[in-house]
Amino acid sequence: MNTISAAPVAPLLDRLFAEADAASPLAAPAFALLSADERQRLMRSKDAYRQLYANLKDFALPVSRETGRLLYMLARATQARTIIEFGTSFGLSTLHLAAALRDNGGGCVITSEFEPSKVATAKANLIEGGLSDLVEFREGDALETLATDLPERVDLLLLDGAKSLYGDILALVERRLRPGAVIVADNADYCPEYLKHVGSTANGYITMPFTDDVELSIRL
Repeated sequence: MNTISAAPVAPLLDRLFAEADAASPLAAPAFALLSADERQRLMRSKDAYRQLYANLKDFALPVSRETGRLLYMLARATQARTIIEFGTSFGLSTLHLAAALRDNGGGCVITSEFEPSKVATAKANLIEGGLSDLVEFREGDALETLATDLPERVDLLLLDGAKSLYGDILALVERRLRPGAVIVADNADYCPEYLKHVGSTANGYITMPFTDDVELSIRL
């Protein structure tokens, strides 16, 4: 039995995904009154993301169940020990990643989230899942929290925060990505500059859209 399929993690994930499914962010005033074009503009903006995500602080905004399982599988397959996550939210993806580290024999997920209430919720979820000892929470803007004191070797990078910042976050972590390191970027189509960068083998990557939501890249 692996950690992700057993209590306390499995029932916790089932509950958290069910709660997320029942509370769509599209019903939030921050989104509901916006046109499709305005939503696109906000998602791609490097100036308005803090206000946008602050307005959505009560919503989990998780990866899909399938993407969560993919994260666990990739971390296990690569025998990851050091993982960086941009965008903790309620910690659903963090639970998958930390569960993989537990089954790999240990390690650390460094996860960054700027909304204090979400950090508190994520911490509580990781404690409930019995995985908090494998997670380092960094509260604040990831452009600052991930700019210093990173491990020399990073095995996996998850990008699931403000989409417009994917290229900036990658630039902070890039030199520490080991050969063969995996990058999972959720909804990367909102950041064309990121896709252009990882789409070039000259920059040291091979990449492909893995699902409609996920861009999967490997550091060469």
